[in-house]
Amino acid sequence: MKTLSFLILLAGLHLEAQELNCRVIVNAQQVQTTERAIFTEMETDFAQFLNTTKWTSDTFEPEEVINCNILITVSDMPGVGIFSASVQVLTSRPVYGSAYETVVLNFADRDWQFEYVQSQPLQFNKNVFTNNITSLLAYYAYMILGFDYDSFSELGGTPHFENAFQVVNNAQQSGYPGWEQFNSIRNRYWLVENVQDPQLEAMRKAFYEYHLKGLDIIREDHIQAEKNILSALAAIQRANRTRPRSILMISFMDAKADEMIQLFSESSLPTRRQAYNFLNNLDPSRSDEYKVLIE
Repeated sequence: MKTLSFLILLAGLHLEAQELNCRVIVNAQQVQTTERAIFTEMETDFAQFLNTTKWTSDTFEPEEVINCNILITVSDMPGVGIFSASVQVLTSRPVYGSAYETVVLNFADRDWQFEYVQSQPLQFNKNVFTNNITSLLAYYAYMILGFDYDSFSELGGTPHFENAFQVVNNAQQSGYPGWEQFNSIRNRYWLVENVQDPQLEAMRKAFYEYHLKGLDIIREDHIQAEKNILSALAAIQRANRTRPRSILMISFMDAKADEMIQLFSESSLPTRRQAYNFLNNLDPSRSDEYKVLIE
């Protein structure tokens, strides 16, 4: 009876989850060292930091947790506990009424340097720069949240992007690459700068239209979903004319190119031509891939 009562009590509890379910993979094949255990510990520590930190004041149900993957490729170990790496961030969210998960963010961060000592506590303070591990991980936690919220409500990610920008500001005097506005236009600074640029606000609104008014209704009204996605692409094209080849637009196309080819492949010829024109204009580097829509 005690066991049954305990199970009933558990069933009645309101269980809350943290915001992120992030899988961290550390690839250190390029590094020549016999101390391989440190990379396994990195995976565990980084994932635990991301998945156990409370990033918002919002309540998340278990089914609302955001799935994400962070692939860290360590390219060099110039000294004991010193590492150079690149980072690939992939995050997804479910499409309403289906088992399909759409990629929301696909971003390659090519310039991360950090110091890591096994068993060190990973500490983070949003108001100050503590170290380059927790700053980078926190930055991407906030960016992941921002893009996810933007996909469910118009400009809904704004407070999370503001937090990410604060992390950038705190880190700019650290001397580590990737946080500065000079030398590169494809780094952490420029991604969060883009999402806060009024000239690119239409792109964020289009992000919402693409997901909530496009993908999320595609099963119940395929034709209207196509129209809304084309409308979103038109808005992105207008923003791209104002500020060509922004990292925000490039990131969007990296996340969505294959999906949109698949999405429009069964559409009518006029719709496929419209989609091709938008995609080819926004992303000419994939022109050959988009040609399947008009062949």
